[in-house]
Amino acid sequence: MTDEPDIPFDLPVIYEDEHIIVVDKPHFLPTMPRGMWYRSTALLRLRESFGEEDIIPAHRLDRLTAGIVVFVRDPDARGRYQLLFQNRQARKVYECLAPCAPVQVPRTGTLRSLSDLGYGAIFPLERRSRIVKVHHILQALEEPGEVNAHTRIELSAHQPADVVQAGYRAYTLYPRTGKTHQLRVHMNSLGLPIKGDDFYPNMTKRAYDDFSDPLQLIARSLEFTDPYTHEVMHFESRYALDVTGSSRRSDADL
Repeated sequence: MTDEPDIPFDLPVIYEDEHIIVVDKPHFLPTMPRGMWYRSTALLRLRESFGEEDIIPAHRLDRLTAGIVVFVRDPDARGRYQLLFQNRQARKVYECLAPCAPVQVPRTGTLRSLSDLGYGAIFPLERRSRIVKVHHILQALEEPGEVNAHTRIELSAHQPADVVQAGYRAYTLYPRTGKTHQLRVHMNSLGLPIKGDDFYPNMTKRAYDDFSDPLQLIARSLEFTDPYTHEVMHFESRYALDVTGSSRRSDADL
């Protein structure tokens, strides 16, 4: 931990009450300690800034992915909030940048058009497959067998001019399940790897302190019914998809 690099991005808190703290996690910041990362994690930053050692995450978000994460500060409330995610009662929406290219037929699993216009690289698409993650192997793999991963993929309504000119498109992703690297694996299986992905389709070495070219995948929104107030809670990330490979908040937040 003495060589742990500092991650030079803020961790904005966008909501808090007596039970939870909601953050807009930046790219590269781990949700919780793992491997060489300890103090440079969202969990330790929150515990130190609030002076509360009982804070824990209700769910996780990959280190390379930016966006909304919920932490529970009340130990008695942990179970209720964690069950929202375990029971898939929290509605998640992601956005990503990936190539503008014909959709490839995956080697395994199924791909189905949800369009009334028929099949043929027409969005929205439904991708279903079996994803497995072996301990100590960084990449997750798809294999034949019982489906355990399900994603709806759409072309985003708004396509920024600079993104289109660079040969990319913005996609909106609706995960129905939560397997490790599910969205990255499913996009790659269609021949549409997410911009800035160091794992798919090929492993690329990156220095631990290289924070350039972030993965262009954002947990854009999260919605759930609060188990205590029964109010519908909705949160939106302010991070912008950026074809230039930077990590920044939207202009409205600068």
